[in-house]
Amino acid sequence: MKYYGLIGYPLTHSFSKKFFTEKFEKEGITDHVYDLYELDNLSNFPELLRANPDLCGLNVTVPHKIGVMFYLDWVHPDAKEIDAVNCIRITAESPIAAAFSGEVGIKDHEFRLEGYNTDVYGFETSLKPLLQTQHTQALILGSGGASRAVRYVLNKLKIYNTTVSREYNIHWLNYNDLTAEHLDKYKLIINTTPLGMAPNVDKCPAIPYDALTSEHLLFDLVYNPAETLFLQKGREQGAVTKNGAEMLILQAEKSWEIWNEKEKRP
Repeated sequence: MKYYGLIGYPLTHSFSKKFFTEKFEKEGITDHVYDLYELDNLSNFPELLRANPDLCGLNVTVPHKIGVMFYLDWVHPDAKEIDAVNCIRITAESPIAAAFSGEVGIKDHEFRLEGYNTDVYGFETSLKPLLQTQHTQALILGSGGASRAVRYVLNKLKIYNTTVSREYNIHWLNYNDLTAEHLDKYKLIINTTPLGMAPNVDKCPAIPYDALTSEHLLFDLVYNPAETLFLQKGREQGAVTKNGAEMLILQAEKSWEIWNEKEKRP
């Protein structure tokens, strides 16, 4: 049997487990299992690996996307620049190879841990078909871990972007300072916060929604509910809206592709 799974804390619900379980059933893959591995403390990660020697790949969710990099032997350049990993490929490695390789990891094991960020692929692929000529500047709502991949993609696409946060930073905007004039300038708005996620569906980022127009594109990383209050308010003003469901599917498929690659990394 080959085992895959998700690490994070808490794991109250999991899109990934449902997605991969249904994928295995649909494709007749009977020797693969996807489980949840709740880790309240990342220091227990090495023991998890030792206790589950048949693990071939892991997805990583909050709050471990940054801290888990400490344990990895190789990190993809994209993930290194973002400073966050949400996908780990686990491959066998001989003790001799383990002694002479490794970039950042701690070698007390006979396997190799490779880190990737599939949020980049998922977000970029989901966003690009919606972009119009007016979407040259963007507001990123939230400054947490999820915002890192979004910022990376926007920079890659040469879309000027500014972060909006409750936290003070000389380079960011504060929600209290956000005006209609800002929304007239920034026609692309991405919510990277959990505001509006079930069960708290009556929450939304505090932006001047009355200033939204049909030229605006609102993208919400939240996928449950399908239409958050953030997206609903945008739709009511004529804005184009999209939730994070497709992004999740794309990043999950990218994880599967990575786990099944034959290529050996540097």
